[in-house]
Amino acid sequence: MAELHDLTARELAAAVRRREVSPAEVLEHTCARADALDERVGAFVTRTPDLAAEQARQATAALDAAGTDGAALAALPPLLGVPLPIKDLTMVAGVPMRAGSAALEGFVAPVDDGVVTRFRQAGTVMVGKTNTPEVGLPCYTEPDIAPPARTPWDLSRSAGGSSGGAAAAVASRIVPIAHGSDGGGSIRIPAAACGLVGLKPSRGRISTGPYGVDGAALATNGVLTRDVRDTALALDVLAGPWPGDTYQLPGPQTSYLDACERREQHLRIGVVTTPFITPDAPVHAQAIAAVELASQALTDLGHQVSEAPVPFPAEKWLPFLDVWSVMAATAPIPPEAEHLLVPLSRWMRERGRGVDGLTYANAINAGQQLAREAATAWADVDVILTPSLAQPPPGIGQMRDDADPEADFWAQCAFTPWSSTWNIIGSPAVSVPLHWAAADDGGPVLPFGVTLGTGLGGEERLLSLAAALEEAVPWAHRRPPVG
Repeated sequence: MAELHDLTARELAAAVRRREVSPAEVLEHTCARADALDERVGAFVTRTPDLAAEQARQATAALDAAGTDGAALAALPPLLGVPLPIKDLTMVAGVPMRAGSAALEGFVAPVDDGVVTRFRQAGTVMVGKTNTPEVGLPCYTEPDIAPPARTPWDLSRSAGGSSGGAAAAVASRIVPIAHGSDGGGSIRIPAAACGLVGLKPSRGRISTGPYGVDGAALATNGVLTRDVRDTALALDVLAGPWPGDTYQLPGPQTSYLDACERREQHLRIGVVTTPFITPDAPVHAQAIAAVELASQALTDLGHQVSEAPVPFPAEKWLPFLDVWSVMAATAPIPPEAEHLLVPLSRWMRERGRGVDGLTYANAINAGQQLAREAATAWADVDVILTPSLAQPPPGIGQMRDDADPEADFWAQCAFTPWSSTWNIIGSPAVSVPLHWAAADDGGPVLPFGVTLGTGLGGEERLLSLAAALEEAVPWAHRRPPVG
């Protein structure tokens, strides 16, 4: 058998089910990997050895109860014994949650969030909470309370954000899969920075659960993986309604994992490399090369690839800043701890407090109008293809600007000029790591992701297309120098 840390989540679950390795052995191997690598890549903010050991024991008991009965084994949870950490913006009962902020020091989650319940039901082993920037705001993970999350492809560079610790944990092969969340690109950005698969599902696909609210409905949960089919299986685990949901979508034809085996023919792929929200932002030559590689691969697969328009003028995106600022202002920070926040958080919260009700209502309406404009602009194509990021991941400390948080914000927008559009319009998008090249002469090889997006509810199409690209331009053989 291959090294445990090289197995996908599905392969690891299958090995546990066949009793080639026990849940306790998997956990021991994972902990050893975390001990060796976490300090270098900044993956975790909290480790949970007691909880993980108890869940590994429960997995072993489930295996023992199934015995050798084929039907009983087939009925076991799909990710039994697989280590899967939770991003530290999400509650796990009895575990501290600081959300990247000194202002939340001492808070211990009283309950599990809905996605944590789903992962427990799937048999996963929660080995810890992953690193995130303060309340998930920036697209880099450099909180004051923990070391920065670094891409294992170049430790001088960021793992992205806000699911940066999750991406670092998966890319360095500490775990095969990790929970993430995405309110403006926070799964897809670190996926691209770390050479992973990152799917932002449709609005309404994954419920916020019994303790969540939808608010502006920009954010959704998901996972980071090294493998398209692992992402699909996780979507099967997480998708599905909870009582009281504001949004719901019909489920898949059979399963999202099955969708990876289907092959739609003659799709119309529209390519856009011009930034949506910062039109003058420079786009790195290797980011363009990634799109060219994807375009050729899609053409070879029998699809029709052509240029597509930018979906709306950049100034029509500006109301999103009002929505994002109000979201920052609603983060539950104790008033007496406000001074502990980093400058970006304070700037965004102060800005959000200044957004009046009418302005906020108009900003929500503007987002809904953008969804209609994008649908009209892209009516002649089935899938949109863009670079995932405009540039390679920045150096640690390069983008964070405590002296000028507004400049920090706009630098983030220039780095991620396509990402937030998919959150605003509510449609699914997936980043896949097709292209690998040095960003600078003589520099290390880095991943350059491409993003595929489609209409609301189109996850099956995206997973099918991403799986076909994974077969046509494989990346599983690639190993970072760290990990």
